Amino acid sequence: ADEINRTPPKTQAALLEAMEERQVTAAGQTFPLEPPFFVLATQNPIELEGTYPLPEAQLDRFLLNVVMDYLPQADEIRMVTETTAILKETPQPVFTPEEILDIQNWVRQVPVSEHVVSYAVRLVSATRPVAVDSPDFVKDQIKWGAGSRASQALILAGKARALLNGRYTVAVEDVQALASPVLRHRIIPNFHAEAEGITADTLIARLLETIKE
Repeated sequence: ADEINRTPPKTQAALLEAMEERQVTAAGQTFPLEPPFFVLATQNPIELEGTYPLPEAQLDRFLLNVVMDYLPQADEIRMVTETTAILKETPQPVFTPEEILDIQNWVRQVPVSEHVVSYAVRLVSATRPVAVDSPDFVKDQIKWGAGSRASQALILAGKARALLNGRYTVAVEDVQALASPVLRHRIIPNFHAEAEGITADTLIARLLETIKE
């Protein structure tokens, strides 16, 4: 889904249905979405005209929020060169749907200790200003914290990261490395924090320093 925050709310609601229920409804008919169905989306900076803020329920459905910067100059030169030339060969699929499902199953089989799960849950809980044991700066600067889906995302993404790094168990360092992409779209700074230029990433960095293993 390209430029997802340029789509009107009705279209966003249809996408949310697809992400939540793995189905789409059109003209009164419901069509199931076959696995492996998942959504990759881009969005424009919210300050641009013609954009619609995504509802929190939809944002929470995304496993990760990755911030993309400009390409390094050498990579941009290569990109421009290749995309403005004649296509020499047709791109071929890298995986079959069955292979993707197998990989997803492998990820879920990666073991994770209770200690790591506890750390992930404590980190997410600390983002909630209503939590009794959340840090004072969270109560002062966060309007809305992350829900339980964030804890699930930290562990599931941690399993994938462990496999990609040739390890067969999840470590605390996996959770810490994934904290920003997992949490930045699930934490809403309050007006006071925004007025001081404090971002979700800033708050996550402080949480990583505060919450001990």
